[in-house]
Amino acid sequence: QVQPVEAGGGSVQAVGPLTLSCAGSVGIFSSVCMGWFRQVPGKGREGVAIISKGIDVYYDDSVKGRFTISRDDGKNTLYLQANSLKPEDSARYYCAADPFGGHCRDATDFPYWGQGTQVTVS
Repeated sequence: QVQPVEAGGGSVQAVGPLTLSCAGSVGIFSSVCMGWFRQVPGKGREGVAIISKGIDVYYDDSVKGRFTISRDDGKNTLYLQANSLKPEDSARYYCAADPFGGHCRDATDFPYWGQGTQVTVS
């Protein structure tokens, strides 16, 4: 299995919380970089939170202090804990993996993607 599989999306009232998970094979979770991106219709995928094995963590300014990314390599699972949700957080959320540990910031840096899970905040 090369493709990660997301779960946990749905409709949620503002504030939340909501936890997304991303499961994958051992091969995927040996990736140097893993991250969460989101996309709304008509726009490109934007990086929300990215974590590397060097425990370097990046958050987009729009989610800093509200979202937390974590990974459990023993369970081959990546998580995104979202608190204080806002309607503008509504999007399709994707899990992505980069085994090569390059730039690890833009969507084009990540070769492996899940199908995404929809999050709607009202």
